[in-house]
Amino acid sequence: MATDLRLRQSDEIQGDIVAGFKKDNVTLLFLKFEDAARARTWLRTLAPQIATTRQVADFNEAFSEARRSSGGDDPKTLKATWLGISFTYEGMRQLSTTDPFEKAPPTGSGLEAFKEGSAKRAGALGDTGDNSPENWLFGNGRSQPVHAVLTIASDTEADLAAAVTAQREAAAESKIVIIFQQNAKTLLGSRRGKEHFGFKDGISEPGIRFFDRPSAARPEEVDGHPGTRIIPAGEFVVGEEPAPGSFTDYPEWARNGSFQVVRRLSQDVPGWWSQISVKLKELKQAKAVPDTATAEWLAARLVGRWRSGAPVCKHQDRDVPFDPNASSDNDFDYRDDLEGLATPLFSHLRKTSPRAGLQAPNPSRPPFDAKELDGRRIMRRGAPYGHPFDPASEGPGGPDDPRGLLFVCYQADIARQFEFIQADWIDQPDFPPGRNPQPGKDPVITEADSVDFESRGPDGAIRHTPLSFQQFVQTQGSVYAFAPSLSTLKALAEGRLTGQSQGQQGGGQQQPQPGKAYPCDEFLAVPDQQRKGGQSQYWAFHSEQYRRISVADGAAHTDRAVEGDSRLTTWTCLQGVGRIDCVLPMPDLQNPGGKSWYWVFHSTGGRQQYRAVSITCGGGGYTSALERPDRDLTAWSSLGGVGQVNCFLPVPDQQRVGGKSWYWVFHSTGGRQVYRLISVADGAAHTDALERSDRELTQWGSLGGIARVDCFLAVPDQQRVGGKSEYWVFHGEDYRRISVSDGSGHPDRQVAGDRSCSGWGSLL
Repeated sequence: MATDLRLRQSDEIQGDIVAGFKKDNVTLLFLKFEDAARARTWLRTLAPQIATTRQVADFNEAFSEARRSSGGDDPKTLKATWLGISFTYEGMRQLSTTDPFEKAPPTGSGLEAFKEGSAKRAGALGDTGDNSPENWLFGNGRSQPVHAVLTIASDTEADLAAAVTAQREAAAESKIVIIFQQNAKTLLGSRRGKEHFGFKDGISEPGIRFFDRPSAARPEEVDGHPGTRIIPAGEFVVGEEPAPGSFTDYPEWARNGSFQVVRRLSQDVPGWWSQISVKLKELKQAKAVPDTATAEWLAARLVGRWRSGAPVCKHQDRDVPFDPNASSDNDFDYRDDLEGLATPLFSHLRKTSPRAGLQAPNPSRPPFDAKELDGRRIMRRGAPYGHPFDPASEGPGGPDDPRGLLFVCYQADIARQFEFIQADWIDQPDFPPGRNPQPGKDPVITEADSVDFESRGPDGAIRHTPLSFQQFVQTQGSVYAFAPSLSTLKALAEGRLTGQSQGQQGGGQQQPQPGKAYPCDEFLAVPDQQRKGGQSQYWAFHSEQYRRISVADGAAHTDRAVEGDSRLTTWTCLQGVGRIDCVLPMPDLQNPGGKSWYWVFHSTGGRQQYRAVSITCGGGGYTSALERPDRDLTAWSSLGGVGQVNCFLPVPDQQRVGGKSWYWVFHSTGGRQVYRLISVADGAAHTDALERSDRELTQWGSLGGIARVDCFLAVPDQQRVGGKSEYWVFHGEDYRRISVSDGSGHPDRQVAGDRSCSGWGSLL
């Protein structure tokens, strides 16, 4: 069976995201639009020049093959200059003449991070004091705003200079201000491939599904690169399938794009190495290190690799600079070093990518497997800037000469990926968690006032030696941006951007307007009020609120509001729930003894979970209870690979047949909605099973033209009448009516076409 490498042929995804420009010479231009109309004209000319994944992947493959043929030398005749473009939230708003988000992005999501920008979120990432935005050279949120970041990368300095000049002239003609220019360049000679502290960089980048060829022997790893995991493409490209539990509800304009973080990180090289020497003396006085330990030995443990890139866990005594296999080695983890005696728990390598061997706070749980951390990976594309440190230099290269790392990374979710790594791992003393003493912060790039250096004493017992480190890496600028697809670039050049959520089209966050219906997230039948006196009652959930409505039997199905809006938190069972995605009644626990049980699916911090709740009827009122707390979707075997369940539709003639109930599950995956067929058994365990795998919505003739179903509401007096069941299908601000027949194939058809939800008086 042929390997699917379709992303390599993409002419939609910008080339730096998954293929990587991989050029020795790079310039980033931080741009401000003075005239939006002229900026759109500029973008119309620029868009055809933006490098695509296909172009970059083909070039990189040819370049690598030429290097192999020449014995490792760079081919002189192969060279290229690539362009990439990204926009801040404000930049997209200027170009599209509308807000990219018609509703507020979900709280805690990467979309919220993108909208707020890095300056507003600096404090949570440790960017305080000297690192605070008020000291930044760009992106500080106070002076000149950044609307776009133009990346120019080239094999030669001359070609880069020519391209930069051409782009500066094009910007000036369109009244675009260049508020900052950041140059970066691969270090030369023996420093090639290293950052300014002297350590090889960029070794641990992940592989990408559908782009990197998997190994035949270890298909979860990149062919020819043992230990390099292949990560779901949706962690880097919006619209592709991500790792389980990752956020998927992106706007349509985000498809085939990626969110970009750019940071200028200055490095005080002599200060950092001087500190290493001081700390080595402290450790020797405490007899916590061998007498033969050197500054290189200690620095390697802070980083997790030696200067050559060889991992400390495999080469504990000395560097192996002339072993090319060791210098690019990723085939290791920390299962045999849970205490951090070989590679300290606070080392930069373990803080940024814990790999297999990260221990949970609960010691009874086995260490996490590497795949459980797939949703926390980022794709780095940075490069050093400034001259290497030369203590004898009186000019460029001197101790006060500006130098550091131009940090660039791509991800689908800034909050879940970059910010989580920075705030919850790098800058968190209590990570790995549950240790006493705490491991401490990453001493390579933060101010670590106390790290726990662990060693083994003569008696074999683990000893703890506290160390403190000053910070010699300073944040001097930061921007959150979005690198759109080529199609979205063309739309922006025309001033077009809907801002509607991908397939969602408005479902449940914006404030209601007079005479306009509030799109619903879910309906839940009031358990003892179904078809009583020709009326059926429902709770209609929308955003953080709900109301109670009724629908009458009969041709008109007259609806009315029974009770006005209340907040979800008035329900005991919904504490901590910000918005309900969908509800599934437990099939064999509906109103026995006046109590009904439900599974409630809801999203918190961009991740969907579910809980078990109950509603008790009696005395004219309803009381709710939380029966089982939140769990991840992975507890449902039938929902494997599902990031977010949108709604359930019971198979009408397969409810509690032979002790089993069947459902169509509509869910979002890879940036689009699909559906699958599952079953849930009666009984205490409610065993679930996947009966049929995912299919496209186009399989439903009655759903033609719908990108995403928000929820279904059964027409109360039209259930299994003449072998058919009818439903109202709510999608965005519209609804339609469909029927589903009993029997093989369950034929469906559209009964009535789309109408505005404002036709429901109960939803106004």
